[in-house]
Amino acid sequence: MPAPIRNAMTVDVEDYFQVSAFANTIARSSWEQQPCRIERNMDTILALFEEHGIRATFFTLGWIAERYPQLVRRIVAQGHELASHGYGHLRASDQDHVQFAQDVGRSKMILEDLGGQPVRGYRAPSFSIGRDNLWALDVLQETGYLYSSSIYPVQHDHYGLPDAPRFAWRPSGSGGLLEVPVSTVRLGRKNFPAGGGGFFRFYPYALSRWLLRQVNQRDGQSAIFYFHPWELDPHQPRQHGISTKTRFRHYVNLHRTEDRLKALASDFQWDRMDRIYLGTS
Repeated sequence: MPAPIRNAMTVDVEDYFQVSAFANTIARSSWEQQPCRIERNMDTILALFEEHGIRATFFTLGWIAERYPQLVRRIVAQGHELASHGYGHLRASDQDHVQFAQDVGRSKMILEDLGGQPVRGYRAPSFSIGRDNLWALDVLQETGYLYSSSIYPVQHDHYGLPDAPRFAWRPSGSGGLLEVPVSTVRLGRKNFPAGGGGFFRFYPYALSRWLLRQVNQRDGQSAIFYFHPWELDPHQPRQHGISTKTRFRHYVNLHRTEDRLKALASDFQWDRMDRIYLGTS
């Protein structure tokens, strides 16, 4: 019997007040005054991963790393991969070439200094690399990254490049940089999100499990799953003045996420992105 396929478990390390959906509600200048929840939520995640023997990839904001250096060191000490989520959760699509290079270079330097290991991977906030800023992949290559997980091949109102490849690929002109998209399942003529985030909270768990199994069994590929620390935190401060759609997307089923992650940990084999796609030890 062939060995089970190893899937990539990934975490986008940011706090609840840093999400793009709250950008017009919570001023960036007020971040320092917001009650932080990242340490409490990361404690839960790291304990869950340790219990299930999971080694994962943590796409971490430089802003978080600077303020919680002990958290970065814990990630590394427990055998996880440290990767970049940019510095301050600025969407790649809202930056020009120079700004983006400064952002991803600054984040890489901070994380490497604190973690003491090379930072090889990057994920753009809100999957904000798409058709209009594919040049960002060249910048990632130039600043020393080996892979990206920033292009989501789905149709969405805030991100997505539906006709991009569904599995790991090397964009032309990016100097060999590997792009590894979050998982989708092809049903008819459409790609359906299968790799976590808000969809993991919205879907019944049985549907998420079925979709991931399609990636493993039908496509014969590793699945890429992601979530955020705040998605395990139903007691986070509630925001006012947001739209009904934003409220639903952010808060739906937060109280179910931890139990669903425990089930996911048992139902599939998981590993770090760099081990699966770069062959690192």
